[in-house]
Amino acid sequence: MYRKVSDFLEDWKSETDSTIKVFSGLTDESLNKKFHNDVRSAGRIAWHMTMTLAEMAQLMGLKVTSIEKDAPVPSSVRELIDKFNEIAAGLYSEIEKNWTDDTLLREDELFGEIWKRGKSLSVTMAHHIHHLGQLTVVMRLAGLKGPGVYGPAKEEWADYGMEPQE
Repeated sequence: MYRKVSDFLEDWKSETDSTIKVFSGLTDESLNKKFHNDVRSAGRIAWHMTMTLAEMAQLMGLKVTSIEKDAPVPSSVRELIDKFNEIAAGLYSEIEKNWTDDTLLREDELFGEIWKRGKSLSVTMAHHIHHLGQLTVVMRLAGLKGPGVYGPAKEEWADYGMEPQE
């Protein structure tokens, strides 16, 4: 659970940068490519991340851009990145301008439960990171390079003068 707004904002800035790095590795053609009936396409995962970010922010009382529940996956990576940036920046700005550390103790109803806002931000972050990891795997299946975000990707080990790890 976040207890300081500044800690969340620092983490969110880093996570936003990582997300853009991964989304930028997608291609327009890869957005709707399916590999298995039980695995979302790369575009569906990225769009879910974007839509859920807006939804959770709004449930916490933040005024960010909304996305209709049945809005289709964007047809271009540029459109996807632009919408994610708009919502991610809105989340950051709204919290930076309007919340204090005490705000993190306020409670909201999210998904049938009552959570302190500090917990809601932690869940938002964990959810986002979870799907970012899924997205990098689907990118590999699509033949795309999955950029390293929490450590080097296979192709990036050479930058450290090392062989890729198994």
